[in-house]
Amino acid sequence: MQPRNMSMSGVVDLAAVKAAQEAKAKAEQTRAEAARQGGAGAVSPADLVIDVDEAGFEREVLQRSAEVPVVIDFWAEWCQPCKQLSPVLERLAVEYDGRFLLAKIDVDANQMLMQQFGVQGIPAVFAVVAGQALPLFQGAAGEAQIRQTLDQLIQVAEERFGLTGLTVDPDAAPGAGPQEVAVEQAGPYDGLLEAAVRALDAGDFAGAVQAYKNVLADDPGNSEAELGLAQAELLQRVGGMDPQQVRKDAAERPTDAAAQIAAADLDLVGGHVEDAFGRLIDTVRRTAGEDRDAVRLRLLELFEVVGPEDPRVAAARRALARALF
Repeated sequence: MQPRNMSMSGVVDLAAVKAAQEAKAKAEQTRAEAARQGGAGAVSPADLVIDVDEAGFEREVLQRSAEVPVVIDFWAEWCQPCKQLSPVLERLAVEYDGRFLLAKIDVDANQMLMQQFGVQGIPAVFAVVAGQALPLFQGAAGEAQIRQTLDQLIQVAEERFGLTGLTVDPDAAPGAGPQEVAVEQAGPYDGLLEAAVRALDAGDFAGAVQAYKNVLADDPGNSEAELGLAQAELLQRVGGMDPQQVRKDAAERPTDAAAQIAAADLDLVGGHVEDAFGRLIDTVRRTAGEDRDAVRLRLLELFEVVGPEDPRVAAARRALARALF
Protein backbone atom coordinates (compact mmCIF):
# COMPACT_ATOMS: atom_id res chain seq x y z
CA MET A 1 0.00 0.00 0.00
CA GLN A 2 1.57 3.29 -1.02
CA PRO A 3 1.58 6.27 1.35
CA ARG A 4 -0.72 9.06 0.33
CA ASN A 5 -0.70 12.85 0.40
CA MET A 6 2.76 13.89 1.59
CA SER A 7 1.98 17.12 3.46
CA MET A 8 -0.15 18.09 6.41
CA SER A 9 -2.23 20.46 4.32
CA GLY A 10 -1.74 18.70 1.02
CA VAL A 11 -1.59 20.15 -2.44
CA VAL A 12 -4.62 22.37 -2.57
CA ASP A 13 -6.59 20.97 -5.47
CA LEU A 14 -10.00 19.39 -5.85
CA ALA A 15 -8.68 15.92 -5.10
CA ALA A 16 -6.86 17.04 -1.95
CA VAL A 17 -9.87 18.83 -0.52
CA LYS A 18 -12.04 15.79 -1.15
CA ALA A 19 -9.38 13.41 0.20
CA ALA A 20 -9.06 15.32 3.46
CA GLN A 21 -12.80 15.28 4.00
CA GLU A 22 -13.04 11.58 3.11
CA ALA A 23 -10.13 10.71 5.39
CA LYS A 24 -11.87 12.32 8.35
CA ALA A 25 -15.13 10.54 7.58
CA LYS A 26 -13.33 7.20 7.19
CA ALA A 27 -11.52 7.69 10.49
CA GLU A 28 -14.80 8.39 12.25
CA GLN A 29 -16.41 5.30 10.70
CA THR A 30 -13.47 3.13 11.72
CA ARG A 31 -13.61 4.33 15.32
CA ALA A 32 -17.37 3.85 15.48
CA GLU A 33 -17.10 0.32 14.09
CA ALA A 34 -14.35 -0.55 16.58
CA ALA A 35 -16.51 0.78 19.41
CA ARG A 36 -19.50 -1.34 18.29
CA GLN A 37 -17.27 -4.43 18.27
CA GLY A 38 -15.97 -3.81 21.75
CA GLY A 39 -13.12 -1.49 20.83
CA ALA A 40 -9.40 -2.07 20.67
CA GLY A 41 -9.20 -1.65 24.44
CA ALA A 42 -6.45 -0.10 26.48
CA VAL A 43 -2.85 -0.79 25.55
CA SER A 44 0.26 -1.01 27.69
CA PRO A 45 3.05 1.60 27.41
CA ALA A 46 5.19 -1.08 25.74
CA ASP A 47 2.67 -1.30 22.90
CA LEU A 48 3.19 2.37 21.98
CA VAL A 49 6.43 1.52 20.11
CA ILE A 50 6.18 -1.11 17.37
CA ASP A 51 8.41 -2.51 14.65
CA VAL A 52 6.76 -2.44 11.24
CA ASP A 53 7.67 -4.12 7.96
CA GLU A 54 6.20 -4.00 4.45
CA ALA A 55 3.82 -6.88 5.14
CA GLY A 56 2.37 -5.22 8.23
CA PHE A 57 2.33 -1.62 7.01
CA GLU A 58 -1.33 -1.65 5.92
CA ARG A 59 -2.52 -3.11 9.22
CA GLU A 60 -0.15 -1.50 11.70
CA VAL A 61 0.16 1.97 10.17
CA LEU A 62 -2.59 2.83 7.67
CA GLN A 63 -5.44 1.16 9.54
CA ARG A 64 -4.32 2.30 12.99
CA SER A 65 -3.89 5.88 11.76
CA ALA A 66 -7.70 6.09 11.80
CA GLU A 67 -7.58 6.10 15.60
CA VAL A 68 -4.21 7.62 16.49
CA PRO A 69 -1.46 9.58 14.68
CA VAL A 70 1.29 7.13 13.72
CA VAL A 71 4.82 8.58 13.76
CA ILE A 72 7.27 6.62 11.57
CA ASP A 73 10.97 6.45 12.43
CA PHE A 74 13.03 5.33 9.42
CA TRP A 75 16.33 3.95 10.79
CA ALA A 76 19.14 1.46 10.24
CA GLU A 77 21.55 -0.36 12.52
CA TRP A 78 24.59 1.31 10.93
CA CYS A 79 23.16 4.85 11.25
CA GLN A 80 24.80 6.65 14.19
CA PRO A 81 22.38 9.64 14.25
CA CYS A 82 19.52 7.10 14.37
CA LYS A 83 20.96 5.77 17.62
CA GLN A 84 20.65 9.26 19.08
CA LEU A 85 17.16 10.01 17.76
CA SER A 86 15.34 6.71 18.19
CA PRO A 87 15.64 6.50 22.01
CA VAL A 88 14.25 10.03 22.29
CA LEU A 89 11.25 9.17 20.12
CA GLU A 90 10.65 5.96 22.07
CA ARG A 91 10.75 7.80 25.39
CA LEU A 92 8.40 10.52 24.13
CA ALA A 93 5.96 7.92 22.79
CA VAL A 94 5.54 6.62 26.33
CA GLU A 95 5.55 10.09 27.87
CA TYR A 96 2.81 11.30 25.50
CA ASP A 97 0.64 8.49 26.88
CA GLY A 98 -1.06 7.24 23.73
CA ARG A 99 -1.45 10.53 21.88
CA PHE A 100 0.70 9.04 19.11
CA LEU A 101 2.00 5.61 18.15
CA LEU A 102 5.65 5.17 17.14
CA ALA A 103 6.31 2.78 14.23
CA LYS A 104 9.98 1.90 13.61
CA ILE A 105 10.95 0.85 10.07
CA ASP A 106 14.37 -0.61 9.31
CA VAL A 107 15.22 0.77 5.86
CA ASP A 108 17.67 -2.04 5.06
CA ALA A 109 14.88 -4.60 5.38
CA ASN A 110 12.11 -2.42 3.89
CA GLN A 111 13.53 -0.67 0.83
CA MET A 112 10.12 -0.41 -0.86
CA LEU A 113 8.63 1.62 2.00
CA MET A 114 11.68 3.86 2.02
CA GLN A 115 11.23 4.55 -1.70
CA GLN A 116 7.47 5.09 -1.43
CA PHE A 117 7.96 7.76 1.22
CA GLY A 118 10.74 9.40 -0.78
CA VAL A 119 13.26 9.06 2.03
CA GLN A 120 16.55 10.62 0.90
CA GLY A 121 18.54 10.03 4.07
CA ILE A 122 18.14 8.74 7.59
CA PRO A 123 17.09 9.25 10.26
CA ALA A 124 13.86 10.48 8.69
CA VAL A 125 10.59 10.92 10.56
CA PHE A 126 7.15 10.92 8.93
CA ALA A 127 3.60 10.62 10.23
CA VAL A 128 0.40 9.07 8.94
CA VAL A 129 -2.87 10.64 10.05
CA ALA A 130 -6.21 9.17 8.94
CA GLY A 131 -4.42 7.40 6.07
CA GLN A 132 -2.59 10.51 4.87
CA ALA A 133 1.21 10.68 5.07
CA LEU A 134 3.26 13.78 5.84
CA PRO A 135 6.96 14.50 6.46
CA LEU A 136 7.95 15.77 9.91
CA PHE A 137 11.74 16.21 9.94
CA GLN A 138 15.02 14.64 8.87
CA GLY A 139 18.18 14.20 10.91
CA ALA A 140 18.83 14.00 14.64
CA ALA A 141 16.66 16.92 15.74
CA GLY A 142 16.81 18.35 19.24
CA GLU A 143 14.21 17.27 21.77
CA ALA A 144 12.62 20.74 21.95
CA GLN A 145 12.06 20.71 18.17
CA ILE A 146 10.71 17.17 18.32
CA ARG A 147 8.24 18.07 21.07
CA GLN A 148 7.06 21.12 19.14
CA THR A 149 6.54 19.03 16.00
CA LEU A 150 4.67 16.32 17.91
CA ASP A 151 2.44 18.86 19.65
CA GLN A 152 1.56 20.39 16.29
CA LEU A 153 0.87 16.96 14.78
CA ILE A 154 -1.41 15.96 17.66
CA GLN A 155 -3.32 19.25 17.48
CA VAL A 156 -3.94 18.92 13.75
CA ALA A 157 -4.93 15.25 14.11
CA GLU A 158 -7.50 16.12 16.76
CA GLU A 159 -8.89 19.30 15.20
CA ARG A 160 -9.10 18.10 11.59
CA PHE A 161 -9.69 14.38 12.00
CA GLY A 162 -11.02 13.94 15.53
CA LEU A 163 -8.17 11.61 16.54
CA THR A 164 -7.77 11.65 20.32
CA GLY A 165 -5.27 8.80 20.63
CA LEU A 166 -5.14 5.48 22.45
CA THR A 167 -6.15 4.64 26.00
CA VAL A 168 -3.09 3.51 27.92
CA ASP A 169 -3.31 1.23 30.95
CA PRO A 170 0.03 1.31 32.80
CA ASP A 171 -0.86 -2.03 34.43
CA ALA A 172 -1.87 -3.74 31.17
CA ALA A 173 0.35 -6.44 29.76
CA PRO A 174 1.49 -6.07 26.12
CA GLY A 175 -1.14 -7.40 23.78
CA ALA A 176 -3.90 -7.32 26.43
CA GLY A 177 -7.33 -8.26 25.21
CA PRO A 178 -10.20 -5.88 24.36
CA GLN A 179 -11.85 -3.86 27.07
CA GLU A 180 -15.13 -2.07 27.05
CA VAL A 181 -14.97 1.40 25.54
CA ALA A 182 -17.54 4.13 25.23
CA VAL A 183 -19.09 4.76 21.82
CA GLU A 184 -18.14 8.22 20.63
CA GLN A 185 -21.14 10.48 20.57
CA ALA A 186 -21.92 12.46 17.46
CA GLY A 187 -21.25 16.17 17.75
CA PRO A 188 -24.08 18.67 17.47
CA TYR A 189 -23.00 19.80 13.98
CA ASP A 190 -21.96 16.46 12.47
CA GLY A 191 -25.06 16.31 10.27
CA LEU A 192 -24.44 19.76 8.78
CA LEU A 193 -20.74 19.04 8.27
CA GLU A 194 -21.54 15.76 6.54
CA ALA A 195 -24.00 17.61 4.31
CA ALA A 196 -21.21 20.02 3.36
CA VAL A 197 -18.89 17.12 2.48
CA ARG A 198 -21.59 15.52 0.33
CA ALA A 199 -22.12 18.82 -1.46
CA LEU A 200 -18.37 19.10 -2.15
CA ASP A 201 -18.33 15.53 -3.48
CA ALA A 202 -21.19 16.42 -5.83
CA GLY A 203 -19.51 19.62 -7.03
CA ASP A 204 -22.23 21.71 -5.36
CA PHE A 205 -19.87 24.32 -3.95
CA ALA A 206 -22.66 26.82 -3.24
CA GLY A 207 -24.44 24.18 -1.17
CA ALA A 208 -21.24 23.39 0.72
CA VAL A 209 -20.67 27.10 1.42
CA GLN A 210 -24.17 27.44 2.84
CA ALA A 211 -23.82 24.29 4.97
CA TYR A 212 -20.59 25.53 6.52
CA LYS A 213 -22.12 28.97 7.11
CA ASN A 214 -25.03 27.31 8.90
CA VAL A 215 -22.59 25.72 11.33
CA LEU A 216 -20.67 28.95 11.87
CA ALA A 217 -23.88 30.89 12.50
CA ASP A 218 -24.37 28.83 15.68
CA ASP A 219 -20.72 28.05 16.46
CA PRO A 220 -18.48 30.86 15.13
CA GLY A 221 -15.31 29.18 16.41
CA ASN A 222 -15.85 25.81 14.73
CA SER A 223 -12.41 25.19 13.16
CA GLU A 224 -13.61 22.43 10.81
CA ALA A 225 -16.36 24.65 9.43
CA GLU A 226 -13.97 27.60 9.05
CA LEU A 227 -11.52 25.50 7.05
CA GLY A 228 -14.28 23.91 4.99
CA LEU A 229 -15.85 27.28 4.21
CA ALA A 230 -12.54 28.73 3.03
CA GLN A 231 -11.99 25.72 0.75
CA ALA A 232 -15.55 25.69 -0.59
CA GLU A 233 -15.52 29.42 -1.35
CA LEU A 234 -12.22 29.06 -3.20
CA LEU A 235 -13.56 26.20 -5.31
CA GLN A 236 -16.75 28.14 -5.99
CA ARG A 237 -14.77 31.14 -7.24
CA VAL A 238 -12.46 29.08 -9.45
CA GLY A 239 -15.33 27.02 -10.86
CA GLY A 240 -16.60 29.94 -12.89
CA MET A 241 -13.24 31.08 -14.28
CA ASP A 242 -11.72 30.82 -17.74
CA PRO A 243 -8.16 29.87 -16.71
CA GLN A 244 -6.56 30.99 -19.97
CA GLN A 245 -8.18 34.42 -19.80
CA VAL A 246 -7.33 34.81 -16.12
CA ARG A 247 -3.67 34.05 -16.81
CA LYS A 248 -3.63 36.46 -19.76
CA ASP A 249 -5.18 39.27 -17.71
CA ALA A 250 -2.73 38.75 -14.85
CA ALA A 251 0.28 38.81 -17.19
CA GLU A 252 -0.87 41.96 -18.94
CA ARG A 253 -1.98 43.88 -15.80
CA PRO A 254 0.54 43.26 -12.99
CA THR A 255 -0.89 46.10 -10.86
CA ASP A 256 -4.55 45.10 -11.32
CA ALA A 257 -5.59 43.77 -7.92
CA ALA A 258 -8.62 41.84 -9.21
CA ALA A 259 -6.60 40.15 -11.97
CA GLN A 260 -3.86 39.09 -9.57
CA ILE A 261 -6.36 37.85 -6.97
CA ALA A 262 -8.08 35.65 -9.56
CA ALA A 263 -4.75 34.27 -10.78
CA ALA A 264 -3.69 33.52 -7.19
CA ASP A 265 -6.87 31.51 -6.68
CA LEU A 266 -5.98 29.45 -9.75
CA ASP A 267 -2.40 29.04 -8.52
CA LEU A 268 -3.60 27.64 -5.20
CA VAL A 269 -6.16 25.23 -6.65
CA GLY A 270 -3.46 23.98 -9.02
CA GLY A 271 -1.21 23.21 -6.05
CA HIS A 272 1.19 26.13 -6.62
CA VAL A 273 0.93 27.40 -3.06
CA GLU A 274 4.10 29.48 -2.94
CA ASP A 275 3.31 31.03 -6.33
CA ALA A 276 -0.12 32.10 -5.10
CA PHE A 277 1.30 33.64 -1.93
CA GLY A 278 4.19 35.32 -3.76
CA ARG A 279 1.86 36.78 -6.40
CA LEU A 280 -0.34 38.44 -3.80
CA ILE A 281 2.55 39.68 -1.68
CA ASP A 282 4.11 41.28 -4.77
CA THR A 283 0.73 42.85 -5.54
CA VAL A 284 0.54 44.27 -2.02
CA ARG A 285 3.85 46.03 -2.71
CA ARG A 286 2.56 47.47 -6.01
CA THR A 287 -0.85 48.70 -4.83
CA ALA A 288 -2.34 51.04 -2.26
CA GLY A 289 -5.62 51.90 -0.58
CA GLU A 290 -8.65 49.69 -1.17
CA ASP A 291 -6.88 47.58 -3.80
CA ARG A 292 -4.08 46.76 -1.40
CA ASP A 293 -6.52 45.90 1.36
CA ALA A 294 -8.49 43.59 -0.96
CA VAL A 295 -5.30 41.72 -1.88
CA ARG A 296 -4.27 41.43 1.76
CA LEU A 297 -7.66 40.04 2.78
CA ARG A 298 -7.63 37.46 -0.02
CA LEU A 299 -4.15 36.38 1.04
CA LEU A 300 -5.39 35.85 4.60
CA GLU A 301 -8.26 33.73 3.23
CA LEU A 302 -5.81 31.57 1.29
CA PHE A 303 -3.76 31.12 4.48
CA GLU A 304 -6.88 29.55 6.01
CA VAL A 305 -7.28 27.19 3.05
CA VAL A 306 -3.71 25.89 3.33
CA GLY A 307 -3.75 25.77 7.13
CA PRO A 308 -1.93 27.87 9.73
CA GLU A 309 0.44 25.03 10.63
CA ASP A 310 1.92 24.85 7.11
CA PRO A 311 5.47 26.33 7.05
CA ARG A 312 4.68 28.07 3.75
CA VAL A 313 1.99 30.06 5.53
CA ALA A 314 4.40 31.13 8.28
CA ALA A 315 6.95 32.26 5.70
CA ALA A 316 4.31 34.15 3.70
CA ARG A 317 3.03 35.89 6.84
CA ARG A 318 6.52 37.22 7.50
CA ALA A 319 6.87 38.34 3.89
CA LEU A 320 3.46 40.05 4.05
CA ALA A 321 4.50 41.93 7.20
CA ARG A 322 7.63 43.18 5.44
CA ALA A 323 5.58 44.25 2.42
CA LEU A 324 3.10 46.15 4.57
CA PHE A 325 5.54 47.82 6.94
